[in-house]
Amino acid sequence: MEKKTISCDVLIIGGGTAGCYAATTIAKRPDLKVVIAEKANIVRSGCLAAGVNALNAYITPGHVPQDYVDYAKKDAEGIVREDLLLTLAGRFNEVTHDLEKKGLTILKDENGNYVSRGWRNIKINGENIKPLLADSVSKCPSVEVINHLNITDLDFTEDASGKTIVTGAFGFGVRDGKAYHIKARAVLISTGGAAGLYRPNNPGNARHRTWYPPFNTGAGYAMGLMAGAEMTTFEMRFVALRCKDTIAPTGTIAQGVHAKQVNNKGEVYETKYGLTTSERVYGTVEENRKGHGPCYLDTTKITEEAEEDLYRAYLNMAPSQTLRWFESGKGPRDLPVEIEGTEPYVVGGHTASGFWIDTARRTTVEGLYAAGDVAGGAPQKYVTGALAEGEIVAETILRDLEKLPPRGIDAADRTYAPQKEKSQEISSPGAREAEIFGTYEKFLTKADSHLTAENLEDAMQKVMDEYAGGIKSDYRVNGAKLALADRKISDLLELVDLLAAKTPMDLLEIYEVRERLIVCRALIAHLGARRETRWHVFDENEDYPGISDEGLCYIESVMDHDGRIRIFRRDLVKGGVSYEHSN
Repeated sequence: MEKKTISCDVLIIGGGTAGCYAATTIAKRPDLKVVIAEKANIVRSGCLAAGVNALNAYITPGHVPQDYVDYAKKDAEGIVREDLLLTLAGRFNEVTHDLEKKGLTILKDENGNYVSRGWRNIKINGENIKPLLADSVSKCPSVEVINHLNITDLDFTEDASGKTIVTGAFGFGVRDGKAYHIKARAVLISTGGAAGLYRPNNPGNARHRTWYPPFNTGAGYAMGLMAGAEMTTFEMRFVALRCKDTIAPTGTIAQGVHAKQVNNKGEVYETKYGLTTSERVYGTVEENRKGHGPCYLDTTKITEEAEEDLYRAYLNMAPSQTLRWFESGKGPRDLPVEIEGTEPYVVGGHTASGFWIDTARRTTVEGLYAAGDVAGGAPQKYVTGALAEGEIVAETILRDLEKLPPRGIDAADRTYAPQKEKSQEISSPGAREAEIFGTYEKFLTKADSHLTAENLEDAMQKVMDEYAGGIKSDYRVNGAKLALADRKISDLLELVDLLAAKTPMDLLEIYEVRERLIVCRALIAHLGARRETRWHVFDENEDYPGISDEGLCYIESVMDHDGRIRIFRRDLVKGGVSYEHSN
């Protein structure tokens, strides 16, 4: 493979919502070079690729940021980082107004006020929201976007005390086939969460019709784990309640036209089980278990105007739902909308799972930062939360860069860090590059394998579905099944070395399944460590069906050098205090 080395001040891995906003914020210092490494194309990548029809985090008149913190904390049964939520909520409206200046259409009433959908949501025409963000990045001369560049591993060194310092990353071009080594003074991970860990709702060619982008493989989590970064709350999985088959969002119906969840007898069951995010899914699962399914959102009583609003709303984010109504000749006023839960995901934009970070968005590894769906502790951040977090982390990086040597000086020469003598160094300069690039070459030059990445992915999804709380098991786990899941996933991870690639796209598929398997191991460890059922469906533990007072803590994980997942607990960070890493 042809090798290419790039030097920059800031490397942003992932050109999604948080990554774009972080880049434009850093670009206010035009003397700093920023590189965005994007696996797809930044114009239509990430969770906003197809658009959205509402901004789900906005502080409407009569409310304050603390109200949003209280809502998210209640929804997550107390397991949140209040400091992170408060710093996000304080910027929701500011970043929303900035989006409008960039060209986003926000719906307004006759008085010129934003049209709200509940007290914390506003309606938008957001089909073009990602192109707008990408365009703002393109206007920054100091930012270079490298599309179709798949980052696989972080580059790092160690000081005399053994502390890891991230100094860049490695990856390969999916189109050009080149091997990239990007050296940076600061590295921001803003990739997506993890989809595709479990067997999805739809089989065969429709298996990628999922709630969350199927290209989000948990790459950022995997890179962080391999570099020794601390993760938090993976066990708070996210299971979305969605329209059956199309997997279109249901919030537009439930909140937009106030349709109730009903069973096959027409009975409203949503208030019976609770109205938190996880309880809405739990009620649907339980009604089906009791033989009261299928379950629906009852749209048959809505007005013609509301029906037209639904058609337009779904064209902005999930056209398949509108097309389904048109093709069948039966609209939402004719038939209720059948609903179901999706397979579980690990995603910090909706739950608290992700990197353990301080209030300024630094991870536990020096030189490494996190924002967006990979940053843990702040559920319900949605689009505006990801934008706000991108701005916050960018401001932190700018402050931290003031303390570092200028670009071109190796990170191992940072004057504030005690250094090892050459004889003490773990490896010679360039050894990690040789190791990573050598692995790429190994896959690309190997003779045909009897296994494919798709084989391993299918096997992984079957294991997770059956033993780690997927759809087949009604999202339930127990200790015996999780132990078996860990053994099987570990065995599959060893088989990755047997795979072969003929093209860079084949190589991409190998690394995507590797990333998912690494995240699966961490997730399984987290699910087994929380010995309670604090969130129905998200973490339904048959061995511990109730909530425990001892569960008011964060479950944390670190991957050791030998690949072992080490689990420990942290006390809750309460109030709006600022949290800094101390250990």
